This record gives sequence, structure tokens and C-alpha cells, in this order.
Amino acid sequence: MTVFLVPDGLDGERLDTAAARMTGWSRSQLAAQVEAGRLLVDNVVADKPSLRVRAGQMLDIPDLEQRRVLLKPRLADGLRIVHLDEAIVVVDKPSGVAAHPSLGWDGPDVLSHLAAAGVVLATSGPPERQGVVQRLDVGTSGLMVIARTEADYAALKRQFRDHTVQKYYLAVVQGHPDPPAGVIEAPIGRDPGAQWRFAVRADGRPSVTHYETTELFRGAAMLRVRLETGRTHQIRVHMAALRHPIVGDPLYGSDPVMAARLGLDRQWLHAAELGFVHPSSGEPVEFVSAPPADLQRALDTLRA
Repeated sequence: MTVFLVPDGLDGERLDTAAARMTGWSRSQLAAQVEAGRLLVDNVVADKPSLRVRAGQMLDIPDLEQRRVLLKPRLADGLRIVHLDEAIVVVDKPSGVAAHPSLGWDGPDVLSHLAAAGVVLATSGPPERQGVVQRLDVGTSGLMVIARTEADYAALKRQFRDHTVQKYYLAVVQGHPDPPAGVIEAPIGRDPGAQWRFAVRADGRPSVTHYETTELFRGAAMLRVRLETGRTHQIRVHMAALRHPIVGDPLYGSDPVMAARLGLDRQWLHAAELGFVHPSSGEPVEFVSAPPADLQRALDTLRA
């Protein structure tokens, strides 16, 4: 049996449709598995292909020969493996590196780097990002964890689904947020007016961001941000909605003049702390990453 966890993007889909997108099998092949009583949802035999699945549910599919995306193993400059054991690998991802291969992206990515380094990963997950339980934007640096076995993938995904993973980011935003600390609860969905953008929308997915101001500068502020949910571009969207966009993030309305003055060619956003329960040992683990050189230089300029 191969274990998959239903991602947020397939919440509410038919079982056969969701399983087909996750595995590369056809819907008819998956329907045959269901009819034969060989496909389990949360350890219960599925009774019909039209069953609606929910994000975080566990699918067990037997004898799966999953179609994998062909990786081009190559090392990514600046990417650092900070922890490696039989269950997980934690990396410190630099800006300019994608989390995984994707259509239209020809640059370096974390999975290709790990393949070049000979690190074997889990096969669970959508074909293009197998083993990846969290993602960072190409322009966001910092800590990521990737699973190395199917059981560890399922355990980590469950922690992310249950919001027990501690994810803290450092962000420099324009202006001084008022109040200086708070919780942003605003649903996020795709922006219908702009490709690649997301926006606060009434019909979006529930999204919660906690922030606190840790340092003030002239015209900017440093925030420590904790994500309760993990939507695409969540911090960037929420801060823009507060009219305090992240410095160096023109997609969400930042001032290009300020970014140029600070020597930034990407958003000042860094995944600095990551804590979770180790999926094999059951012990809590924590990892910390300092801001990379380009963000530190911008910070020094602000402080000066």
C-alpha cells in the first residue's frame, strides 16, 4: 500500500478525481480499485468513486506504480542541509530556489538538489513534489522539512494539518503596524484580476497569521510572524491587506524605491524557526536559521 494525504487544493473533490491527480493513474483505474474494495480512506474501505474527500484525509492505494516527475539532479548554490536522518531532511533554502519542479520553472529546486546529493525521499504526495510537506516561495529563504519515508510523510502532514507545527518567519514591512502585535484572520483565495496573485476574499480559505513588531526603523518595521495556517503567499497577502506590504515585494504593492535603496531584489521574508515532533522518535525538534547576507545587509542599512 502507498499512503497519500489529500492536499488543501483537492478538498471537496471526488475520490477518483483526487486520487488520479495525486498518483498519475486514470480515473477509471482508480474507480476499479474502489469497486474492488482495495482503496481505503482513513483506514476505511471506500464504497464509491464519487465519495468527496477532505484535506488531510489519508488514502491507501495498493500496488501503486506511481508516475514520478523526472528530476534533473543538480545542486543549488547556497542550499544547505541542516539535518538529515532516516526519517527527515531539513534544508535551509536560499532565495531563487523553488521547493520542487513545476511547469514553467527551469531554475534550481530543492528536490533536484537532494537527488544530486543522493538523498532518497518518500514517494507520497503529488508526483511533482513527492516527500514535500511544506513549501516556500521561490523568493522566500529559510527552513523546509521533507519526509524520507511514507510513514514519516503521513505523520508530518498530519502535524501540519492539525496546526501543531511551529513556523516562525521574520519579515520587514513598510510602515509601523498599529497595533504593533495582533492576529490577522482573513480568508485567502486567488485574485481573479491578476495571474499568480492571491487576495483576501470572502469565499477564500480560512487563514490566520499572528504577528508582533520586534524592531522599528524609519518607515519600516521588523516583525516576527507565526503562521497558524499555511496558504500560498499568506504572509505577503495578509500584510498587504493591512497596508504594510513586505519590503521588496512589488507583487503585493511594496515601494520599489525603498527596495532599491536597500539593495533588495526580492521580498524581505525569511523562514527563521521550525519546530515539530520528530515523526519517528516522537521527540520535539527545533531548527533555527539566521537571515542570509542580502537580507542582513538591508537590515544593517535600515538600522544605520
